[in-house]
Amino acid sequence: MTLHYQSAGRTETGKVRRHNEDSILMRDDVGLWVVADGLGGHAAGDYASQMIVERLGRVPRNGSVFDFIESIEDSLQQTNADLVATALERGSDIIGSTVVVLVHDKDFMLCGWVGDSRAYCNEGGRLHQITRDHVHGTKDDVTQFGGAVPQPGAGVLSRAVGAEERLFMDWVVAGNQPGTQFLLCSDGINKELADDELDLECSRHPQPQALLTRLFDLSLQRAARDNISAVIVRLQD
Repeated sequence: MTLHYQSAGRTETGKVRRHNEDSILMRDDVGLWVVADGLGGHAAGDYASQMIVERLGRVPRNGSVFDFIESIEDSLQQTNADLVATALERGSDIIGSTVVVLVHDKDFMLCGWVGDSRAYCNEGGRLHQITRDHVHGTKDDVTQFGGAVPQPGAGVLSRAVGAEERLFMDWVVAGNQPGTQFLLCSDGINKELADDELDLECSRHPQPQALLTRLFDLSLQRAARDNISAVIVRLQD
């Protein structure tokens, strides 16, 4: 099979958190990449993010890209239901995770997300965010789902896998021109690196592994307040 892309991925605990509640998935064979960020401040965020990637890792790619997208959504809907049930059984408020997924097709790229894990696209030499954070208020170091009473103006997630009985996922279509680069990341990256800095580093490091190494070096040189996870996909020239 001739691949039309290069990819690289990595996840680290960071300097402050005791556990890594992030999970990543790279399925170059079927053109699927995932970053999931378990909810900090709630129970078993690592359990939630791992369940997401383990199940998406088993989703077959048969038929059209739209059949594949439907299978991805079905997997996430079932995971959502199971996490809600598990939280009820354990007496926990929420066992949940954000997620961002990228799917390759010969005609376009598709990106879906729930929560504030992000996807960026570097096309034509300019980086822009293609997801929109599902957050009310201002993002801070600990952005939690509704439930608990937040500080005035603090960030509150409005969507997460495992947070509510019904899961609503957003999708966006992106281009697939050769040389286009995608960055999927948990918010541990964008807490340390502003968008203009991400833009600069993407321009300086067009190869996925080199860019990944640079982003992690910078994040770990700084506060690294959260778990740090990223997957980078570059469409072949």
